[in-house]
Amino acid sequence: MEEQKKDVYSHILKYTGLFGGVQGLVILIGLVRNKAMALLIGASGMGFNALMTSVQNFAAQCTSLGLSLGAVPRMSEIYEDGNQKELNYQIHVIRLWSVIAAILGLLFCLVVSPLINELSFTWGNHTLHYAMLGVSVAVLAIAAGETAILKSTRHVAALAKIQTIAAAGSVVVSVPLYYFWRHSGVVPAIVLGAVLNMLVTMVYSSYSYPYRLKFERRMLRDGIGMVKLGLAFVLAAAIGSGSEMLIRSFLNVEGSMDEVGLYNAAYMISITYAGMVFSAMETDYFPRLSAVSKDVLATNETVNKQMEVSLLMLSPMLVALLMFLPVLIPILFSSEFLPVVGMAQVAVLAMYFKVLTLPVAYITLARGYSLSFLFLESAYFVVLVISVVIGFTRGGIYGAGVALVVAHVFDYLMINGYAYSKYDYRCTTFIGRYAVIQLSVGIVAFVVSLLAEGWTYWIVEAALTLVSTAYSVYVLRQKTHLWEALKRKLKI
Repeated sequence: MEEQKKDVYSHILKYTGLFGGVQGLVILIGLVRNKAMALLIGASGMGFNALMTSVQNFAAQCTSLGLSLGAVPRMSEIYEDGNQKELNYQIHVIRLWSVIAAILGLLFCLVVSPLINELSFTWGNHTLHYAMLGVSVAVLAIAAGETAILKSTRHVAALAKIQTIAAAGSVVVSVPLYYFWRHSGVVPAIVLGAVLNMLVTMVYSSYSYPYRLKFERRMLRDGIGMVKLGLAFVLAAAIGSGSEMLIRSFLNVEGSMDEVGLYNAAYMISITYAGMVFSAMETDYFPRLSAVSKDVLATNETVNKQMEVSLLMLSPMLVALLMFLPVLIPILFSSEFLPVVGMAQVAVLAMYFKVLTLPVAYITLARGYSLSFLFLESAYFVVLVISVVIGFTRGGIYGAGVALVVAHVFDYLMINGYAYSKYDYRCTTFIGRYAVIQLSVGIVAFVVSLLAEGWTYWIVEAALTLVSTAYSVYVLRQKTHLWEALKRKLKI
């Protein structure tokens, strides 16, 4: 039994590292792109890019019809059964509905572009820019359908390659546009990046399943089930994208485009950085949780083990990030972004609460309670928007960072409280102990960042990073075969 437990921990650690590594490479490529943006178009240009990207994401979520989620369960079942004829038919259904979603996305952007321009800008007319985003929304819908096909047919390696190639390609495409056109190159870069992503995805999917469009009336009827399944998740994602769009529009109207750029830089480096650990949850953890979702004890065990490993892996990374932010931000962006260091450092604390929330939040998804998921997500985003508005109004860009922590604390209390009463979820004492120790180290590191300077800052922060790392390694050594495997590899 003890050996089986260690195998489970080793499995979680392995796949978290694997998918985190792919996500880390994509993030690294994105940082190169952002560095080029910071040098060529500055904070205001990055703010403009962030605003346009958030609008693109919002439009894509509103019109995607949930195909990337709703299509996977049925296709996966057919693929496992080995029914090639039915699989080919379902691929035709997905591709037809992807085209429908693409048309809806294009029309949506054309229709709402004047309204979004009025809400998000106090200067100039950017209606054409928003309308141009319709092209990127349309090709993203096509790519989403092909991605669903690759997921369902277990082409995991292809998906990893697509992410990497598309990220690298976006750098190659966008940097010349920023260099020659400056701010005017932002929207073309977004559109061309989306087109490149679609083309790369279609190359890989067409290799296994040649791309052919086919129309039959029954395909419309058979695709409705996919749309219904993903509708609540689409609405939740749309609310999330809409919230981000509202926040950036508010910062632009009440502050300036420079402050939108600063907020986006801090958000990206502190929030997105943790995504390297979280990226494995949808790919590996969610299927494992779904398999035991009806068993309360097995669900609790699966959630708690995932949370333990994620917390222990992420915590040292957060302390190290907090320490290096004053150096990383000017390197990754430019000295123009130094005012955002304080916001980024306080926002790092939010990730301690996210890692204690996300594994529990997946219980609702695993049990298929889409409306409950929609309500919980909506409540979080409402609190997030209100918190950022109040925080920025009272404390500027640093207040926005504090608001991120407040929103994540609320989300932690809400999700865990709901799971406690609804699903009989119980957190182990081990998690409580690990969280108290690692969060305490993180808070001390944050306080040191406020009070210390010079060599004192670096020595104390480095010591705290070592403490957090040593504690995580000590616990993980007890729970996995990691240490034995490492000794065998090094022949110690």
